[in-house]
Amino acid sequence: MARKLIKKIFVVDDDEMLSMALEDYMTRKTMHEIHMFRTGEDCLQHLREQPDVVILDFNLNSELKDAANGMKILEAIKKVNKYIHVIMLSSQEAYGTALQTISKGAEEYVIKDEDAFGKIVSIIDGLN
Repeated sequence: MARKLIKKIFVVDDDEMLSMALEDYMTRKTMHEIHMFRTGEDCLQHLREQPDVVILDFNLNSELKDAANGMKILEAIKKVNKYIHVIMLSSQEAYGTALQTISKGAEEYVIKDEDAFGKIVSIIDGLN
């Protein structure tokens, strides 16, 4: 049986309740190292810590109106390191939005629903 490697995961979401719930879920279900960020800008400042995965909310400017949205942060992450896996997390179910994030380098697009946390853990477990 292959040993699963511990990954460094950044969670970027301005919804504090959702972020705390996701962190709690992932802490219970995995052994990964999890770091939480409320803004994409804060995440970008910590990219030198070389995360394996960034879970990135599409709408990051609901709390801080001048914050960059998830698409801009995705593009910035990929400019710094194209090998960081990015999983977009969004309440938007629009196919075009999902396709746009994938075309910009997101690994997956997960809709915020009752299965989202389980999907995220499955995606991360499947990454090399």
